[in-house]
Amino acid sequence: MSSIRGLTAGYVRFTDRMSNFVGYLAAALIFVMGATLMFDAFTRNVINMPVHWAVEFTQFTLAAYYFMGGAFTLKNDSHVRMDLIYSSLSERARARIDLGTSVCLIFYLVVTLVGGISSLQYAIETNEKRFSIWNPSVIPIKALLVACLVLMLMQAVALVIKNVGTLRRENLS
Repeated sequence: MSSIRGLTAGYVRFTDRMSNFVGYLAAALIFVMGATLMFDAFTRNVINMPVHWAVEFTQFTLAAYYFMGGAFTLKNDSHVRMDLIYSSLSERARARIDLGTSVCLIFYLVVTLVGGISSLQYAIETNEKRFSIWNPSVIPIKALLVACLVLMLMQAVALVIKNVGTLRRENLS
């Protein structure tokens, strides 16, 4: 029993660290987006030589930002929730509610992951590109989506483990 507890605690710590790392990496993408848009504004307005890829690159980077921030948001309990009743509940009652919503979240993430993998396979098989002047491949952003969905799924499982630990009065963090 002790070895299972050690494995689950190790899983939770590993997943939390990965979520933190990817989340902070995502936060740095804000600077990439800002620099790209400033570069676009400079080339378009100052030297009259517009770059056609900048806005689309920023859109891809924003999508990556959202994907990469998902697990970090789950880990830090920073997602949107109706706190009117929830905040007045005991820690164990909140853990019960979180356990139920985590199970729903895991179902949603699994369905989304299956769709994401299918979409990635299609993109790879057809060498899918975005129809625009820049014409970039969508394979990297779809691969990132799948990887981030896997991390979110791992974080949701870690939340289940933490909530079960709370119900059992164990600390697994």
